[in-house]
Amino acid sequence: MDQVNNINPTGASTGETPPAVPSSAAPPADATPSRKKPGRRGGCLPWAIIAAVLIAIFAIWKFPSFKAQAELGSAYAARVGCSCRYVQGRSLESCQSDFEPGMEMVSLSEDSAMKTVTGSVPLLASRSARYAGASGCLMQPDN
Repeated sequence: MDQVNNINPTGASTGETPPAVPSSAAPPADATPSRKKPGRRGGCLPWAIIAAVLIAIFAIWKFPSFKAQAELGSAYAARVGCSCRYVQGRSLESCQSDFEPGMEMVSLSEDSAMKTVTGSVPLLASRSARYAGASGCLMQPDN
């Protein structure tokens, strides 16, 4: 049996030419272009790294034991550095070799006019000791 459709016949019997059929190779004009998928390095990976770094910085800044250890280490370094520099008369560079293992983050600086040595841990703590003659080196009050 023949198929039945509701389309008016075209062709040689009616004298009309059939309409052009669109080529399947060309996409339709109203098709939206497909989005590119983000690569492995795209997407949310940079934001996740930034968030992890910020959380780590916040934890170090607020975690009390890290801050207390930094205060203690910088005070110890200032006191030992001041005694080494002004009591023993050594250079500040040679005084840094007297530090205990694990104090690599502590740095020393001096103010030779005030005879003060400052020990500091970046972003966490800084303490100073001043040479007071016969009394040796005294810690400066924490402000």
